[in-house]
Amino acid sequence: MRKRLFYVGMAALIATATVPASVLVSPPAYASTIKYIVNDVPITTGDIQHRAAFLRLQHRKGDAANEMIEQTLKLAEAKRLGIRISDAQVNDAFDRFAKNNKMQPAQLTQIMARAGVTAEHFKEYIRTQMAWGQAVSARSRSESGLSSEQEAVRKMLDNGGEKPTATEYMLQQVIFVVPAAERKSILAKRKREAESMRARFNGCNTTREFAKGLLDVTVRDLGRVLAPSLPSDWADQIKKTKVGAATPVKETSRGVEFIGICSAREVSDDRVAELMLGGDGAEKNSDTEALEKKYVAELRQRARIVKR
Repeated sequence: MRKRLFYVGMAALIATATVPASVLVSPPAYASTIKYIVNDVPITTGDIQHRAAFLRLQHRKGDAANEMIEQTLKLAEAKRLGIRISDAQVNDAFDRFAKNNKMQPAQLTQIMARAGVTAEHFKEYIRTQMAWGQAVSARSRSESGLSSEQEAVRKMLDNGGEKPTATEYMLQQVIFVVPAAERKSILAKRKREAESMRARFNGCNTTREFAKGLLDVTVRDLGRVLAPSLPSDWADQIKKTKVGAATPVKETSRGVEFIGICSAREVSDDRVAELMLGGDGAEKNSDTEALEKKYVAELRQRARIVKR
């Protein structure tokens, strides 16, 4: 039910982050003081500075203080609902993120430290994402009158229907990165390079070999994605592309991209039933985003937020 585009575990949290040398410097020492108190939970200036550094690392605009307030509210709500994300779950997600980005956990820890984020701050962000996802899913089921994915299946079967099936894709994303400042001058050249590589694409096992001699090309294994969860801007092309081939090249904000279809198979399970009952993937994503905004607004309205 989550709306994230091509998430690979936690890897997509900073999916396109390329860390410039100017970011990877030791952050200055600072005295951390309490800036906000949210329902008796303090948020310090250090917390806010770590989040501001994280936003820079993601190349994302945002209000660091506001994000920390909302993170505190989300964690408190998850706790109220009895949702617990263990340290082991968080550490596993952190390690997977490192692996998906071709790093050891120690290297990722060093990058986070040098960028001014810290591994601890990133891990708490991971914990929040995991807990909040469960909270939103529970809220969605409550509002739709379904207590669980299994209940959705039972209702469908009670109505005489069969458990639905959907295609499960294994996908690989290839990005020819084009910096914003150079977009006008090199976009056409990068597109020709992407077209040439796509023409040689014959399966996901050889992609990285093809990319070795090319500058600023990122290859990501996206894992398993069910057809109802495919993002609307790629869904049609992915469905029309044969296994072992790649979608047409597309210009995006990151540069020029295409998606390789590693494999595809029909699956039938409770997750498929939940997605099918909720309508198509794009509608579900839009509904979930609206629900999250409503949920956070309610939490803020009830919260005691004191600025120091």
